Amino acid sequence: MLSQIVRPMVRTQIRLLANTQATRSTLVETIAQWLGFLGVRAEVTEIDAESNRICVSLVVGKPEACDDRDWQQILDNLQATKNGDEGGQSIVQLTPKQESKLQRLLAYVIQVGDPDRPVDWDNLEPQLRSLGFAEETLLGIRSALRVPQSLDQLMEGLDADVAAIALSKAVGIALLDRQVNPLEDKALAALLEVMKPN
Repeated sequence: MLSQIVRPMVRTQIRLLANTQATRSTLVETIAQWLGFLGVRAEVTEIDAESNRICVSLVVGKPEACDDRDWQQILDNLQATKNGDEGGQSIVQLTPKQESKLQRLLAYVIQVGDPDRPVDWDNLEPQLRSLGFAEETLLGIRSALRVPQSLDQLMEGLDADVAAIALSKAVGIALLDRQVNPLEDKALAALLEVMKPN
């Protein structure tokens, strides 16, 4: 199941990268995420220790699932912004409605991760922080966890870009316990279905 999820997700992330002005900073984050998945070939060209961190230099070739035009656009964006400040823009600017739906989708994945037990927020919050969730998103997820969420309702009207963002984050949440149960699998498959081209 994960290989079916990862390749379309990478393809969608490539498309989003091609359309962002913050290509350099966004690509750094995206490559870090890619390294957690199979199917993306990266060559480490340099590793260096700096204080309490390890610096890694990578060479990444065009992924199989990447359209040639998108790949060229990413390269062009990187070249154009080589010395510029990109302002830290994110890949996609979500509307408040989209952000709320994203938070509710992630709350659903958390709820079905262990449906027989209430969510222990004090234990969960540091794990979500380790996945890179912003404070506003954490607050939204916490609020959404107070009520049961319905996958069918959450899928209604969901657009592909939000599904792609939700999918990458939902995979991280589902794998917090190193396994994907049938309900989590169903949610991931539903998000993948939304991302498929018509």
